[in-house]
Amino acid sequence: MKKIINTSKAPAPIGPYNQAILTGNTLYTSGQIAIDPKTNELIKGSIEDETTQVMENLKAVLAEAGMTFENVVKTSIFISDMNNFSKINAVYSTYFDESYAPARETVEVSSLPKFVNVEISMIAIV
Repeated sequence: MKKIINTSKAPAPIGPYNQAILTGNTLYTSGQIAIDPKTNELIKGSIEDETTQVMENLKAVLAEAGMTFENVVKTSIFISDMNNFSKINAVYSTYFDESYAPARETVEVSSLPKFVNVEISMIAIV
């Protein structure tokens, strides 16, 4: 059985999907982009600002499911320019302690929703 997870502390879906699905002890988040849930506007600052908003959105979705970044076992990072990898990674690394950092892949793609620079999704377990 699956449970739909949605919170007003992360951006509302912009299509036919939910912020996350909890099935059994596993949470699958949808990809988050840098939309400020308070204004519903894209963050258009630096790549660091954009990545911080993405991670804060994911933090809110995890919290709604009763989880934290310690529960995350896998992340997928999609970026529009691999030259931004080190800046994205620097922000991302502030959310994880190396002792519980998840498995991860980072992939450069030609385009992302709303032409953002980074999108991240996660899988977490209880």
